[in-house]
Amino acid sequence: MLALWFLLGVLVPHTAARYTADWASLDARPLPPWYDQAKVGIFVHWGVFSVPGFGSEWFWWHWQGQQPPDQKCVSYMSKNYPPGFSYPEFAPQFHAQFFNPGDWADIFKASGAKYVVLTAKHHEGFTNWGSPNSWNWNSVDTGPHRDLVGDLGEAVRNRSLHYGLYNSLYEWFNPLYLTDKKNGFKTQEFVINKLLPELYNMVVRYRPDLIWSDGDWDAPDTYWNSTEFLAWLYNDSPVKDTIVTNDRWGAGCACKHGGYYNCEDKYTPGQLPKHKWEKCTSVDTLSWGYRRNMKMSELMDLPSIIEDLVRTVALGGNYLLNVGPTPDGMIPAVFEERLRGVGAWLQINGEAVYASKPWRVQTENTTVPVWYTSKGTSVYATMITKPPKLTLLLLGPKTSAVTKVTLLGNLKPLPWSPVSPGGGLTVLLPELPYAPGQAWTLKLDGIL
Repeated sequence: MLALWFLLGVLVPHTAARYTADWASLDARPLPPWYDQAKVGIFVHWGVFSVPGFGSEWFWWHWQGQQPPDQKCVSYMSKNYPPGFSYPEFAPQFHAQFFNPGDWADIFKASGAKYVVLTAKHHEGFTNWGSPNSWNWNSVDTGPHRDLVGDLGEAVRNRSLHYGLYNSLYEWFNPLYLTDKKNGFKTQEFVINKLLPELYNMVVRYRPDLIWSDGDWDAPDTYWNSTEFLAWLYNDSPVKDTIVTNDRWGAGCACKHGGYYNCEDKYTPGQLPKHKWEKCTSVDTLSWGYRRNMKMSELMDLPSIIEDLVRTVALGGNYLLNVGPTPDGMIPAVFEERLRGVGAWLQINGEAVYASKPWRVQTENTTVPVWYTSKGTSVYATMITKPPKLTLLLLGPKTSAVTKVTLLGNLKPLPWSPVSPGGGLTVLLPELPYAPGQAWTLKLDGIL
């Protein structure tokens, strides 16, 4: 009955609803403030795809979905598994025997992130929780035999981090979905009987702070009933006041409708966007899920991550950095090292990141590349490389008689001199200390 009530909540509009099931109304909803203040999040891609650990989290599709199949995946299976081995047979090998949610949450907390997003269900359809709509294809019925979504959520929230869930709308090989697809998406058997009941159940059970929707591009939002679901989410769900959503709710929605914009994976705008956005990217540049054969040269190094983060925040975005755990439940040590490195940098420079706003000038490259943020009356200038000399020329700021310049991590004011009456200053830098990520931030107060 409860599931039926929620389903009716989607199909029958509420006369007293604050938001109606149309994009004009839904897009007007203000983003809950916690999200813009958070700035930094951790993305976690984990599922049955972690077991083969080859190619990427799209392994099943590349092996048996696309035509022609990826021969690398075909060869990998023929060399390592018996003839006739099917993808679902990987699920019992998804043991997660070393998964300690407290350890993961400690790493995420140490990274300086303020929110964590876990794959509750990827395109393979396997849910990392005991979904009653995914019988025997979930982490409680097979594999780990535990509620991965619930266990990690409890640990993350115990460390005062926000918790979000990734959910793929489509499922590559779900028979109901394939039938709807064959019918040109004029039927909604998959949406009515699988997707929506599961989404409602997930929201009510886990009360996420964020829903990271994906897998929407095959069909329009009218097939997915996206606007009806979002109207319920914003009006009547138990998380209506705090929930944040992205923009992947149907073909053509990206960068146009929803909460904040992802636009595309690893989206990097060239200038300040008018709408709140997020860059999702992965430490492993070739995959979001775990790969057994990843090489150091294929990973983002710490300076690259810090530069990416600084640029993203200066342009008004949030930075969601992904790691792919092993099927055993371990975060590879090299990923942990990267995350702790980000945290060490943020411990010193986080004042320029958290709850910051874009400044009137976002960047300049007079001496070295510099990215600006602001907070209150303070302006922050982050150098992403070390200047060749102990002077830094900044042309963007306009100084005053009370201008004060300090280096974050050092309270001692730095000497400076104006460049011209119209603006600019030259700062005399100290010998810059070692910095994780090789980036340093100046705080400028009393700037006009």
